[in-house]
Amino acid sequence: MSARKPSSGPQEACPADTAREEAGRPRVLVVDDDARNLLAIRTVLEDVGEVVEARSGEEALRHLLKEEEFAVILLDVYMPGMDGYETAQIIRNREQTKRIPIVFLSAVNKETEHLIRGYSMGAVDYVFKPVEPVVLRSKVAVFVDLFAMRREIQRKARQEQALLDANLRANAERLRVEQELRLAEQRQGAIIQSLPIVLYLEALDAEPRAPKFVSGNFSALTGYRFEEIQAAPNLWIERLHPEDKDRVTAALAGRPQGRSLAVEYRWQCADGQYRHFLDQAVLLRDGDGRPIEYAGTLLDVTDRKELESQLVQARKMDAIGKLTGGIAHDFNNLLAAVLGGLGLIERRLPLGEEQLKILAMTRRAAEQGSDLVGRLLAFARRQQLQPACIEIHDLAGTVTDLLAHTLGGLVELDWRIAEDLWCAFADQAQLELALMNLIINARDAMPDGGTIAISAENRAAAAGQVQGVAAGDYVVLAIADTGCGISPELIEQVMEPFFTTKDVGKGTGLGLSMVYGFAKQSGGAFHISSRVGEGTRAEIWLPRGAEERVRRTGEGAEAQAQVPVPRLSILLVDDHEGVRETTAALLGDLGHDVVQAADGGEVLAILGKKGSGAGFDLLISDYAMPHLSGAEVIRQAREMRPGLPAIIITGYADAQSISRRPEGVQILAKPFTPEQLSAAIASAVADAQAEGAGTRTRAAAIVQAAE
Repeated sequence: MSARKPSSGPQEACPADTAREEAGRPRVLVVDDDARNLLAIRTVLEDVGEVVEARSGEEALRHLLKEEEFAVILLDVYMPGMDGYETAQIIRNREQTKRIPIVFLSAVNKETEHLIRGYSMGAVDYVFKPVEPVVLRSKVAVFVDLFAMRREIQRKARQEQALLDANLRANAERLRVEQELRLAEQRQGAIIQSLPIVLYLEALDAEPRAPKFVSGNFSALTGYRFEEIQAAPNLWIERLHPEDKDRVTAALAGRPQGRSLAVEYRWQCADGQYRHFLDQAVLLRDGDGRPIEYAGTLLDVTDRKELESQLVQARKMDAIGKLTGGIAHDFNNLLAAVLGGLGLIERRLPLGEEQLKILAMTRRAAEQGSDLVGRLLAFARRQQLQPACIEIHDLAGTVTDLLAHTLGGLVELDWRIAEDLWCAFADQAQLELALMNLIINARDAMPDGGTIAISAENRAAAAGQVQGVAAGDYVVLAIADTGCGISPELIEQVMEPFFTTKDVGKGTGLGLSMVYGFAKQSGGAFHISSRVGEGTRAEIWLPRGAEERVRRTGEGAEAQAQVPVPRLSILLVDDHEGVRETTAALLGDLGHDVVQAADGGEVLAILGKKGSGAGFDLLISDYAMPHLSGAEVIRQAREMRPGLPAIIITGYADAQSISRRPEGVQILAKPFTPEQLSAAIASAVADAQAEGAGTRTRAAAIVQAAE
């Protein structure tokens, strides 16, 4: 055990030292080379303290080096080897032991000079041999008592320091917890402030309803300060949407019975806009089950409701699109039969002027039915578009000429086309139809006349910058009028098919829905905005096109028109008898020989007969047929007759399915004119001839290489 340096303040001690000091008696180190002296001193001091013996100065130093602590050292002056003076000097030179009291034991040297030397070596007293027991006990007891008191003071100081340290740690821990709590409260407050939610407490007997406490950004959510709501308690009920007021009032009436509240409603904020709130509340009770107050949350779910509305709208549009696509095939078959029959009557029978007039009216009605199907398919985004680069400057003149008699003299078209306008990549016929629909709608919105502004400009859209528009370059055509406008509650419905704001009999409700479908299928978008009494603005966004496509398209069409078509042997298959008969008659009028089949199985049976398959120059097949589709019929037919030219005619077919047709197959949409049928036959024959020439060239090259 180490000797501790006396000081006015407490000193650190390890737990083992502290326990030993508190449990053990003070120790006295007796150093003497005479065993009899050691025994005598032990006998005298054994009831004063614990006596530790050492027979030399070296042994005494070893005890001290073991970090043992002593109340006093009794040191013999004369010893062999290291004497008492030298031992005392070493003890005094060590920091750990220099303050232990040393009492010299001497038998001979009582002279003053020896005493002074002893005191100079650090002695505090002298005891002369033979030792007087009472004197020795008295002197040692003083040092033992002083040591015991010092140790007790140190022990208490350590305890006090430990208590102080514990208190400081507790205070520091409490401060840390308080800081963390404040930080957590700040984080929670910041989160609540940033969320579209308000926490509130409301009294049981609040009438009318008015919360007594709110947390969160109440002002950002409603536009009102909480103090304004408290000052006007009726404000909350008054600003409920009229359609929701009764339902919300009934839900609030059930709260006193302990029922939880969960109700959605529309509430008019300070800016006049209605927002959708989800109001949820529970009844809080004390430990005895007595009601205390209501606690609830007010959550802004406007964005969620808008997304739900968009999803419902998208599903509705998809359902109508599927329905439209499903009926288009059958409807176009009927129209094809009607128009084909009318064409045959006109060509084969001599008709008078009155009969020709009736025939023209009937044909016009059938063509309008075909246009109606085209509009339906445009809305469904499933019609077969033929996009190309369009010069808007040329388009303006065409549309103006088409509408010259329709608009009358009260409405003027004001075209504002940018000088450096890009080409738009879209189906020109569908774009003309879309512009005509929008211009006619604008005319109807201005019964007293006015000016319809039609502008075209270049726009570059970044990702997410414009709703429904991907990043890229666009040509934007805008049609603006100064008419009656459309109310906000109807603006979302005007693009639904069959919805119209016009009087009964004055509109089909397909105009805007067709424009919307055409723009989306063309890779663009359609936006409409309006203010009641100020007018409406409609925008068609179309992707920018490359001018080279215009030249390639024109060259291709011109080349096809120059291909001569000889008399052909044609195998025709269509499951609709009327369409099959009229198409066969039309082919006969064009100078071709026709063999008819009612389905795919009959076609394959005809081709499978020995030698008959080689006699056909062209296969024309309907696409949608039971058992085997037109694409599959052509695929199996070419296994029997490789390279057989083929055309698919269809009233309607899904674009993805058509895209899986065999290579080199033309698509002809019903109803079609004799000119369109003739052009499709010429194109199919030209493609087959080009493919045959390529095959012969490759074969010749192979033979030449072999030789």
